[in-house]
Amino acid sequence: MPEGRVIRAYAGHYYVDSEGTTHDCAARGRLRREGKDVLVGDIVSLSVAGPGTGVIEDVLARKSRLSRPPVANVDQAVIVMACTDPEPDLELLDRMLVVVASAGLGAVICFNKIDLVSEYASRKLARPYRRAGYAVVRASARAGWGLGMLRKALAGKVSVFSGPSGAGKSALLNALEPGLRLRCGEISARTGRGRHTTRYSVLLEVGPQGYVADTPGFSRLDLDLAGLRRGDLDDFFPEFGELRGGCRFAGCLHHKEPGCEVKAAVASGEVSSSRYEHYVKFLEEIIEAERKGRRW
Repeated sequence: MPEGRVIRAYAGHYYVDSEGTTHDCAARGRLRREGKDVLVGDIVSLSVAGPGTGVIEDVLARKSRLSRPPVANVDQAVIVMACTDPEPDLELLDRMLVVVASAGLGAVICFNKIDLVSEYASRKLARPYRRAGYAVVRASARAGWGLGMLRKALAGKVSVFSGPSGAGKSALLNALEPGLRLRCGEISARTGRGRHTTRYSVLLEVGPQGYVADTPGFSRLDLDLAGLRRGDLDDFFPEFGELRGGCRFAGCLHHKEPGCEVKAAVASGEVSSSRYEHYVKFLEEIIEAERKGRRW
């Protein structure tokens, strides 16, 4: 039975790329009864029903899965934030980084629209994330800046392109592969936020030997810290790594405990105060959920 990768899912249709041919497939009814959903990025077995059509018979084991956006078998997330228009939401960025890391994926941060701000401003945005150990690309889809570095980061991997609406995900993909001709949105004058132009997830081929999932934009409500407990959170702030061993107490949460090396590093400027504030906010959110008896 042939196998292929789901490259697009829309309104009950699953488009499967198998040996260079794309098949418009339906999912076998028993898959739903067995609790098997079909996601973009899934490797599936299929039966060919006719020219360009088929039926998905089974979903093969996944190496990774994201719930929001719903994509399977990706290696990394490229998180796109605009430097301006709309203004960058760094709390949202840090939340997204935690969600991505907790899913076992690598992360690349792309600060887009650097042509709209000074070089100093874009470097200032990038600095704390580079210091924390993240791969950071400063780019401009409109001016064509940073595209070589971004293409290199995508090579040979399956990536999910994620970020708030209006950050320029589709514009960057169009700049990387002009033949894609993806729709790009404008920023709403009333809300200052981007309008959604990506209505469903689709896996795009972006060379060399890379695939990118273009997905609907994130909102805050999409990003609950699912599956995390209070003791897990600091694992997803890489700049805390070696500092944790210097804390006075084992299991330090780096919040109200005395003798905390992480808090000392924040006070000295070694760790970003913004990143630390977001860590504390996420920690309190998780603790409050635990107190209410909620199980993530």
